[in-house]
Amino acid sequence: MTIRAGVAGWPIAHSLSPVIHGAWIRAAGLDADYTAFGPESDDQFRDLVREVRQGTLRGLNVTAPWKEIALALADEVSDTARACGSANLLWQHKGVLRADITDGHGLMAALAEQAPALEGTGRVAVVLGAGGAARAAVHALGQVFAEVRIINRTPARAEALIAAVQPHSPALLVHRDAVSDAALIVNALSVPPEVDMTALSPDAVLMDMTYRPLMTEFLRAGSDRGQTTVDGLAMLIGQARPSFATLFGVTPPDVDVRAEALRVLGGRA
Repeated sequence: MTIRAGVAGWPIAHSLSPVIHGAWIRAAGLDADYTAFGPESDDQFRDLVREVRQGTLRGLNVTAPWKEIALALADEVSDTARACGSANLLWQHKGVLRADITDGHGLMAALAEQAPALEGTGRVAVVLGAGGAARAAVHALGQVFAEVRIINRTPARAEALIAAVQPHSPALLVHRDAVSDAALIVNALSVPPEVDMTALSPDAVLMDMTYRPLMTEFLRAGSDRGQTTVDGLAMLIGQARPSFATLFGVTPPDVDVRAEALRVLGGRA
């Protein structure tokens, strides 16, 4: 019987998840299908989740705007998903609907791949933004860095993020507009951030969580100054690996899914 899984979000046409998972499915020789679902309404998303409960679907990756609802619908939630306040992975096991989030795993995998010299011990990381993506980043970085600073135009949102994540983080989480001593700056905004590149340490690493475009204005400005940069596609692939293992029960094969994704990304640009 064909294993059915997919990604749920709206809009969804831009998603590269079917490309990535599809490449792994083919390489592993699985009788499986990974589909991009586009539920536009809360009811349509709940119908998809019902299919997961019934076993018609093995599980779902979840993206905006359904990640918080995914968390609320689950029977069992991982500590990480609870700390982040959202879930990007739903699956059913022995009648129990489970939720997890792999965004932080993807972020750290991207850093390990594209900035292997980065060391968080005793260092400062800065996250730009205070939305859902920023919350996952702050939680993940808070396990590695000594201090994580949140820079956001609305102080109240930054303070709310800190209050929610701090109990789950060994790092000091603060709202402070300072980047000069940062080892890492992560853009979790959907728009180009305003960062004074001249204030950065020469060894500061810049990361952008978006992958459209792959080389964002933020990363290009850093690259032009010789800073190490990390792109959002590496994070997308990194978060997909544990999702694939959960949904299909096998480790992702050693195949160049980045090249597959770049071909599609170039075709859509």
